[in-house]
Amino acid sequence: MLGALIAASPISLSAMDSPTRKASRSGRLNLRFRPYELKLRHAFNLARNQRTTTPGVQVEIEYDGITGYGEASMPPYLGESVQSVTEFLSKLDLSQFTDPFRIEDIHEYMEKVAPDNRAAKASVDIALHDLTGKIMQQPWYKIWGLNPEKAPNTSYTISYNENANEMRKEIEETAPFRVVKIKMGTGHDKELLETFRKYSDTPICVDANQGWSDREKALEMCHLLAEQNCLFVEQPMDKSAIADTAWLRERSPLPIIADEFLQRLPDVRRAAEAYDGINIKLMKSTGMHEAYQMATLARSLGMKVMLGCMTETSCAVTAAAQLSPLMDWADLDGNLLISNDIFDGIKIVDGKVTIPDRPGIGVIPV
Repeated sequence: MLGALIAASPISLSAMDSPTRKASRSGRLNLRFRPYELKLRHAFNLARNQRTTTPGVQVEIEYDGITGYGEASMPPYLGESVQSVTEFLSKLDLSQFTDPFRIEDIHEYMEKVAPDNRAAKASVDIALHDLTGKIMQQPWYKIWGLNPEKAPNTSYTISYNENANEMRKEIEETAPFRVVKIKMGTGHDKELLETFRKYSDTPICVDANQGWSDREKALEMCHLLAEQNCLFVEQPMDKSAIADTAWLRERSPLPIIADEFLQRLPDVRRAAEAYDGINIKLMKSTGMHEAYQMATLARSLGMKVMLGCMTETSCAVTAAAQLSPLMDWADLDGNLLISNDIFDGIKIVDGKVTIPDRPGIGVIPV
C-alpha cells in the first residue's frame, strides 16, 4: 500500500546515495521531501524581474527498497513557494492506493486535495515515474516507445547583462551549443542582439517573457530577428493579449510559441487559436503524465511542440528529457544554469539532448 508521509525531518544527502537504496520491505510508499535552493551561475535578467536563486523542493518516494526521485522548482511567476509546496505535500494521504503504477488515479486524487500547486504535483509525478520505471527496469522513453536518436538539440539561455565583460563571457559559454535562447523584453533587445552577433553566428530563439506590449513593435522585432537566423519567438506579448498575439502570428515571419499562456492540457486547444506552437514544462503541467498528453494533443492539432524547463537540478530536467524525442525543439539547460546540482543525468553532447540509458527517469544522486 501507499503509506506514511514523512516530512518532519529533512532528507540528508546520505539518504540519497543510491537509486535503489535498500530498506525494509513494507509494501508501502513513503514520501519524503526537503527544501533545496538552486543557485544560478549568472543572474537571470527577465522582462519583469531579476533573480539569482530559485526555490525548490526535493522529493523521494520509496517502495520496497526502491527510491524514486522528484523535484519541484518554483520561479516567482508560477505563484508557488517552498511553503505552499511543503504544505501541499504534507496534506497527501496516499495510503488509499495499493499500486504505485496507478499514476492516473493518484493525479485525480491530488487534484481533489487542492487545485493549482502544479510544481508540487509535478514533484510527486516525477518521483512516481522514476519509481515505476525502476520497478520495470526500463527508462521511460522506452516505455513510451520513443527513439532517443530523435531527441533534438537543446538551446542554452542567456540574458542581458549591463556589464560588457560579463556579457561577453556569457556569450562565450554558448559555444558548445547549436542553438542559443536569448531572453528579451527588457528594453535592451536590439543592443543584446547586436552584442551577441558580434561574437557568435549560432542560430537563436527568443523568449520575450511577455515583455513586448505594442504589437506593431513586436512585428518589427520579429522581422529583425528573422534576418538574424532566429528560429521562433516565445511568448512575445502578455498572456492575456490573445487578440494581439493572433494578429502577430498572422503577420510574423517566425513561429510564435506559447509559454506563460500555456499551463495544462485544457490550454492547448486555446493556444491553437493564437499561437503556432506550445512550450511544455513539467512544473506547469503537473509532471510527465500530463506533459505527454499535451504533446500528443498539440501534434494532433498541427502545432509545433517545444519542451522547456525551469532552473532545475538534473532530476527534473532528465525527467523532461524522456519526452524529448516527441519534440521539435528543446530548451533543457536548467541544470546547466545552476552551480549546485545534486544529480547525474541528462548530458548534452555536441549540443544534442542525450538521455541516459538508465531505468526510471535516469538520474543518480551525486
